Amino acid sequence: MAKKAVIIGINDYAPIGAGGPDLNGCIADARDMANTLVICGFQPTNIRILTNQNATKNNIITYIKWLLTGNKAGDSLVLYYSGHGTRVANIGTDLELDGLDEAVCPHDYATAGVIRDDEFKNLFKGKVRKGVSFDVFFDCCHSGSGTRKMNLSGIDGMFANETPRFIPPMLEDEFYFNFSKSIETKSSTKEASSEEATTTTKSLNKVPEMNHVLWAGCMDNQVSMEGDFSGMTRGYFTYNLCKVLRATSGNITRELLDSQIANALSAMGAAQINQTEGKSAKLKLKIFE
Repeated sequence: MAKKAVIIGINDYAPIGAGGPDLNGCIADARDMANTLVICGFQPTNIRILTNQNATKNNIITYIKWLLTGNKAGDSLVLYYSGHGTRVANIGTDLELDGLDEAVCPHDYATAGVIRDDEFKNLFKGKVRKGVSFDVFFDCCHSGSGTRKMNLSGIDGMFANETPRFIPPMLEDEFYFNFSKSIETKSSTKEASSEEATTTTKSLNKVPEMNHVLWAGCMDNQVSMEGDFSGMTRGYFTYNLCKVLRATSGNITRELLDSQIANALSAMGAAQINQTEGKSAKLKLKIFE
């Protein structure tokens, strides 16, 4: 059984150095996630890391293809991203608005473009064999609505300098975003016929057709936040994710991990709710197995 991982963390957005929409906690997140995976049984030689200027769109796609090559039943695969997220309009070939795509922002997103959720689906499609454990973690913002700036510096002196991990959409995307609720309502009505397309808890969604388990740092109408933890800037979702995984050495079901992360975020007063999606059977299994 092989365990492979690709870990991406971007603090520095183009141009290199000051000037981009830079963050502060994503490299620390990536380091923590890599070390945590080793504790959970991943060999360092099977973990690939991309950070800052190396985390270009082309490199990210190349590393994902490496991750998915040659997998077989019993393998465990992990894709982790910490950085900016955004939302972009999905215009079909008939120039009709089909909806809105969540997207992550590579280091060179301003010139190379973002990576949309549709692109991830195409990269994953047909590449994950039956019996393979594939967990995808996104500690970034999936939407601009519900942006909440919090002042938690008075709680044990732990949290300060909060920053949302969100790139504002372009004007055309922002315009369509204003109508996103009605667009999504129409599409969700069609999806409601699926037996498992319902939310069973505040953060757990069962999606039968998925070939992976998606772990999002926030719901799609929220932003993921980063702030100071005892002098180090960290993403709230990743901090709590790694804390639980290290405490259990990964010996925990996905359902329980999801619940414990949600409880930890709530206990610290974070204005974000993690969201986990996948097949019902996968959510009941231990992670990385």
